[in-house]
Amino acid sequence: MLMFLLGLLAIPLLGAALIAGSPAHAAKRVALAATSIAVALFIPIVAGFDFANNGTMQGGVEYAWLPTLGVKFAVGIDGVSLALLGLTVLLGPICVAASFTAITDRPKTFYAWLLILQAAITGVFCARDLVLFYICFEFTLIPMFILISLYGSTNRAKAAIKFFLYTFTGSLITLAGLVYVAWQHSLKHDGVWNFDIDTLAATARNLPLSTQGWVLLALMAGFAVKVPLFPVHTWLPLAHTEAPTAGSVVLAGTLLKLGTYGLYRFALGYVPGAMAEHAQTIAILCVVGIIYGGLICWVQRDVKKLVAYSSVAHLGFCVLGLVALNQTGITGSVLYMINHGLSTGALFLCIGMIYERFHTRNMAELGGLAARMPVWSTFMVFFAMASVGLPGLNGFVPEFLCLIGSFQADSRWGHGLWGSTTTSMASYGTRGDLGPWLTLIAGTGMIIAAMYLLYMVGRVVWGPLVLPPGFKADDGHGHGHDDSKGSHTAEAEKHDDHGHHSVLPTDLCGREIAILAPLAFLCLALGVYPKILTSSMDLAIDSQVKVLEEKLIERDRTRMGSTTPLVPVPPATKPNEGSGRPSASTIDSRIMVQNAGMQEAGR
Repeated sequence: MLMFLLGLLAIPLLGAALIAGSPAHAAKRVALAATSIAVALFIPIVAGFDFANNGTMQGGVEYAWLPTLGVKFAVGIDGVSLALLGLTVLLGPICVAASFTAITDRPKTFYAWLLILQAAITGVFCARDLVLFYICFEFTLIPMFILISLYGSTNRAKAAIKFFLYTFTGSLITLAGLVYVAWQHSLKHDGVWNFDIDTLAATARNLPLSTQGWVLLALMAGFAVKVPLFPVHTWLPLAHTEAPTAGSVVLAGTLLKLGTYGLYRFALGYVPGAMAEHAQTIAILCVVGIIYGGLICWVQRDVKKLVAYSSVAHLGFCVLGLVALNQTGITGSVLYMINHGLSTGALFLCIGMIYERFHTRNMAELGGLAARMPVWSTFMVFFAMASVGLPGLNGFVPEFLCLIGSFQADSRWGHGLWGSTTTSMASYGTRGDLGPWLTLIAGTGMIIAAMYLLYMVGRVVWGPLVLPPGFKADDGHGHGHDDSKGSHTAEAEKHDDHGHHSVLPTDLCGREIAILAPLAFLCLALGVYPKILTSSMDLAIDSQVKVLEEKLIERDRTRMGSTTPLVPVPPATKPNEGSGRPSASTIDSRIMVQNAGMQEAGR
């Protein structure tokens, strides 16, 4: 597995180097070959992965990089990393193939940076050394900045600069927090530095709760911006709207997941006590983002901007499940990372395909396309339903788990910035606080999502045929267009009718169907049988929950001033399983028993 894992990092970089020495017309073929090889390398990684021990790092390797500073080139994957790595690898050839006709200006630059971006994202999900993680995490800014600024739409420069400033500034603050943890480790080990992610986790968890709060703030500065979480989301809609189709797919599919993955790996793994203390505050921001994003989507008439704002709402659900601090919510959050990348990435592909043909995304200029483009319309409706969360498709289970997790979260949430609604400390941990209310409000976000997505589909797909200016219903041949700077934008700006003198273009070609079909299959498969993913990451999530459980009980004991020993609760096993690991209900029952013991001691 080790060599295949290293190959996933090396092949895209090698492909980028080959593109630099290849003629322009061969760039897309080299890029497609490199990303296809990456898919082929991922297959033996899955085959060799020990799913019975998915909570441990596998396929790992360590090489001394900067020995005097304790920096290593260390990679490895667990169940969560494997799932996100698979999403990254899958979207690689899809993004390349989607750009075949769209990118005609400077194709070598485009495809080379697209491959470098894939390598950097792969490095984030594989890194086991903090320095390697941060280098890959930060380096993703450069390829995406270039893709937006050179190949985006009219406001591409503004979008690229705003994207870079937001994410770079937040990442620097996150770096300060991570370096502080490493410094604390060196103080306790005679000045010896170590940047191993797991080693530093033990150091961070033992920091005072007040110090953990500052570290959490530093982590949130970088990861919350990358998600993005309300109110630091304003860079995303512009970047999504102005980016080329492949850039939007990568942005929605994997780049935003660097933020949620960072929160999962570091906020939960490093400072669980501070997360428990401030989770309620973060949950409130998530719910505000869900409702705000949905309402903004409702008034959008640009279909790409609508889908862009929908990511603010959808990823609000993702983080809400994460800060529920229980197995149900965290499982839903990780599932959401994968499924949002599939369905929303597919929606951006569908919008890009229609933009190539009409060079418009305005719903007022598009309508009734089902009669002329039935294949495209079928895919569009399917992916919209997946994004809505229709039962049977991949969006339903993650949203449901995130909401159930947040409903059960009160026993785990601390005071945060909003204080406690309890009347006595004896009731702490068993109160009925904000969880059900936040869940109810977040649930209305699902209704709003159904409203704006169904309206978009109804307006564009159904109804009377509506074409942009310049398209004539009596012409009879199609004309394709792209959204890159060098092939269409400049020409379109010279003509009010965008230079079109043609009828409605033809339906999807074989290449475009091949691009969308794998995503549609996965949306259906993961909706019908989500255990494909949950069973491959359950132990990894369990390990995070166990750490949270210990810190939550420790927090409650400290706050109550109790010396009551922990009351052991036999771990429950799942039916037909002999693993003995505690379920979410068992963990919650442990905390309830402990709280009962503290209340008894208080009397």
